[in-house]
Amino acid sequence: MIDTDAPDVSNQTAAPVFPPLPAGAGDGPLKSETRRVPIPPHRMTPLKKEWINVFGPLTEMLGLQVRMNVQRRCVEMRTSKHTKEVGALQKGADFVKAFALGFDVNDAIALLRLDDLYLDSFEIKDVKSLHGDHLSRAIGRIAGHDGKTKFTIENASRTRIILADTKIHILGSFQNIKIARDAIVSLILGSPPGKVYAGLRTVASRMRQRAL
Repeated sequence: MIDTDAPDVSNQTAAPVFPPLPAGAGDGPLKSETRRVPIPPHRMTPLKKEWINVFGPLTEMLGLQVRMNVQRRCVEMRTSKHTKEVGALQKGADFVKAFALGFDVNDAIALLRLDDLYLDSFEIKDVKSLHGDHLSRAIGRIAGHDGKTKFTIENASRTRIILADTKIHILGSFQNIKIARDAIVSLILGSPPGKVYAGLRTVASRMRQRAL
């Protein structure tokens, strides 16, 4: 006897088929998300001076709701019905974090306009364990006379660098951050600035050739 009512197992391994979502179901978040970015004490005064330039792009470009929590010393952001992008909250948090680390507002605002920019932070002791005068000399090699070495690395790699004591923060694209980080690591390990300049010139010429 053949059971004609037996279930057909031939299509059980096929991919599931879901009906299309109704219009407007994915237009905006159902619940507002909140993000807090702490502000260091030494960046509170610059934040007060540049507050209009900080919250303006967050509200106009990203459609976020922003406020400064003085008690907690942090900037609070949340999504609203005017928020259009899914990643707007993360972009806003990166923008405020970049300003808190010491970057200029005009440099940090590039995080909102471009999608392939990132922040990278590391310490000199992560590269080599230095103490005392050796650590001071390493910081001096990175900065250079009147900041000349740091500016050269920034111009050659098309990045922005903040040298905060033993911490180094780099803002740029993934490839450019790698170029700047390699140059800084070479200086930390003791390479003379002239040798690093020669390497940067080679890298800069290759970048120009790729752009053409």
